[in-house]
Amino acid sequence: MSRNPLAPSWLVQPQSANALAPRVWSHNAVRAASGEIEVAGVSSTALALQFGTPLFVIDEADVRARAVEAVAVFTREFARIGAATHIYYAGKAFLSTEVARWVTEAGLNIDVCSGGELAVALAAGVPAEKLGFHGNNKSHAEIERAVALGVGVIVIDSLIEIERVADAAAHHGRTQAVRLRVNTGVHAHTHEYLATAREDQKFGITLADAPAAVAGIRSHASLCFLGLHSHIGSQIFGTDGFGEAVSRLLELHAQLLATGPVPELNLGGGFGIAYTDVDEPVGFSEIAAALADYVLAAATRLGIRVPAIALEPGRAIVGPSTFTLYEVGTIKNVEVTGANGDTSVRRYVSVDGGMSDNVRTALYAADYSVRIANRASDVAAELVRVVGKHCESGDIVVLADYLPGDVTPGDLLAVPATGAYCWSLASNYNYLGRPAVVAVRDGAARVIVRRETEADLLSRDAGISSPSLPTPEQAAQPVMNGIA
Repeated sequence: MSRNPLAPSWLVQPQSANALAPRVWSHNAVRAASGEIEVAGVSSTALALQFGTPLFVIDEADVRARAVEAVAVFTREFARIGAATHIYYAGKAFLSTEVARWVTEAGLNIDVCSGGELAVALAAGVPAEKLGFHGNNKSHAEIERAVALGVGVIVIDSLIEIERVADAAAHHGRTQAVRLRVNTGVHAHTHEYLATAREDQKFGITLADAPAAVAGIRSHASLCFLGLHSHIGSQIFGTDGFGEAVSRLLELHAQLLATGPVPELNLGGGFGIAYTDVDEPVGFSEIAAALADYVLAAATRLGIRVPAIALEPGRAIVGPSTFTLYEVGTIKNVEVTGANGDTSVRRYVSVDGGMSDNVRTALYAADYSVRIANRASDVAAELVRVVGKHCESGDIVVLADYLPGDVTPGDLLAVPATGAYCWSLASNYNYLGRPAVVAVRDGAARVIVRRETEADLLSRDAGISSPSLPTPEQAAQPVMNGIA
């Protein structure tokens, strides 16, 4: 079988496009004997029939297991060097009340970065003291609410926030624990928009400015300085960037110890996952061991005590747990002329979702995988591009993968590793309702976030006297000059 020249160089042409790469899919997702993709004993067809498509399908046991593993592994490795740990689930990856309960039951705290995320965590029954509050532009109202509720720690992101948090804490008669976010200058090997420790970006302050900022924090009796916070990026493979960041952070940490206590150091998160079968992310065990070694080495070199360590995994816990289920609508072959004048065919497979439920491909040119979910096929694999139904040329879900050549309208497609930054970035573009999220466990499925309806969308339109939809009879009436 000749290789399609439109395929990216990294994409391996398979003999069969039925296999599920284990590192890309959740632990309980399998290709059953019937040919269907099943998760925790529930078939894709059954899920589509009961809940509709597009649909986020989350393997509950997978999330819980990864959360438990994160707590156990990081606790063990840092205990080895004499350090306590505080592990936060990064709620921005995906947050619902059910997921908040799962991760806190596993022993995680939760990191939130808006009033809305705070509200979800509180609605789930998460104690305020188990929450960390991030954000580069927290409103006065968000700060006041977080302080009044007793949020465990607020991450100060700018000099302006020092005064705002201090005033709120004094007003409520509290001593608010805070961390200071700093930019280490370490450039993670990731997409430009995902690198968050560079000096020329909106988060945090420079290492050079940090001592004066910490002095400002310490000048307020209503604030308690816990330590520095760093986040070098997202979707990071490898640990070398963390090693350099730890070295720079602990040098500053040691400097700050000369003028007061610094009990903690927050190293952030950003641990990558596999989106395709060629991705080779670093697992929790390797990450934890490496980070602990980096911290111990730097502390020993500087002659300081190892501080407590905080971490914030999000994508690595929820990302691999989920696939998005779509129905194929149309298929179109397009001839593409290359630089040498040769023509090749790109097969466009259109599904009933798109950039409104997964904008990462458009934002970052992120790569994803895809498989037919309702059946297996022995037909030779062909290169496809899976696209959505939105009025945008960039509405691409999967830039390039192989599907059996007999993929047809009505087939179900599953796109794995969509648990992080897909539903949470979802929109109502073109007035599509956001999909439901269904949790599957032990052969049963239940909705944990319901699908948005047209009535939901219309309910926010102030120009409509009633959010109810027109009846079919009313909708069928002709309209002339705006008068039915």
